[in-house]
Amino acid sequence: MQRRDALKLLATGAVATAAAPELLAFFQQAHPASGYAMRTLNPHQNATVVLMSEMIIPETDTPGAKGARVNEFIDVILTEWATEEDRNNFLTGLAGVDKQSNELYGKDFVDASPAQQLTLLRALDEAVGMGSRRSARHGNTIPEWDTQLRGNFFTVFKGITLHGYYTSEVGFSRELGLQIIPGAQHGCVPVAAEKKA
Repeated sequence: MQRRDALKLLATGAVATAAAPELLAFFQQAHPASGYAMRTLNPHQNATVVLMSEMIIPETDTPGAKGARVNEFIDVILTEWATEEDRNNFLTGLAGVDKQSNELYGKDFVDASPAQQLTLLRALDEAVGMGSRRSARHGNTIPEWDTQLRGNFFTVFKGITLHGYYTSEVGFSRELGLQIIPGAQHGCVPVAAEKKA
């Protein structure tokens, strides 16, 4: 599978857990080893990505987006997989979040209060919902596959955050309890009581 083909699936909104094992393994390659140094996102952009992604997938009894290092996944996608235009569109959208935050609260998104951050993220999400109702496609419209990191920034951001999280070790194994290649089948093994329910 080619990187551009895999990224096309980001555009379709395909749920990673329903995808083929080869696709999941492919996306897991985009997760960098520990000690990764950011190559596209500067420290402020990275802090914004960490905060926004953690608000989308917060820590519960399992780590959230921050614990799954989704920000590093996004940086790899932007650095190694995205075209220059895709990268610029993403970074422009990210700067737009700070612009809106400054217009509303007089400070960058990361410096706003948690309530202000949540309000802005909800507004971005609601704007996506309204935009999708207005721009519904009809008939045999074929999407442009090479535009997966373009369009509404928050839609792209949520999609890449979800893919980054659910293809990470934390999201795939601990949150979903799945394996890419299941172990051997042992048909006559007793089932634990908690798994019977």
